[in-house]
Amino acid sequence: MAVLHGRTLADRTRTLLLPHVESVVIAGRNGAIPDLPSPDIGPLGGIAGALDHAASHGFTSVMTIACDMPWLPEGLLAALSDHAPAYCPDAPVLGHWQTGSLGKLLTHIETVPRRSVRGWAEAIGAIAIPAGSPIPNVNTPQDLKTL
Repeated sequence: MAVLHGRTLADRTRTLLLPHVESVVIAGRNGAIPDLPSPDIGPLGGIAGALDHAASHGFTSVMTIACDMPWLPEGLLAALSDHAPAYCPDAPVLGHWQTGSLGKLLTHIETVPRRSVRGWAEAIGAIAIPAGSPIPNVNTPQDLKTL
């Protein structure tokens, strides 16, 4: 796991989300929540898995963020938490999704060749909430070194 200033990126992400959610889970390849409808779908598979998990535990919505975003512009998560569906066009995996949209998402994954979060967000009329400033994204060891 990638570490920045003594903390894993996953732990930093958890800390960012906790003021805005009741609980935090990790979806995807190494997470506790499997992607739906199958592994290796990409971010939409993680969102679908999270929506399914949340719905089965009585939640009405899910906030999503990639673990490679060690910090966010002030107020962005609060703005997203006030609206659902909503997403950040500067980093579309950062969003707030209603659990009732799971069926639409699974259909989207199965029928739309381009599996982008932005494409799905636009297809369901999600509100675009811009970041207002750059969001760091750690994809390589070099990215981590520059932070």
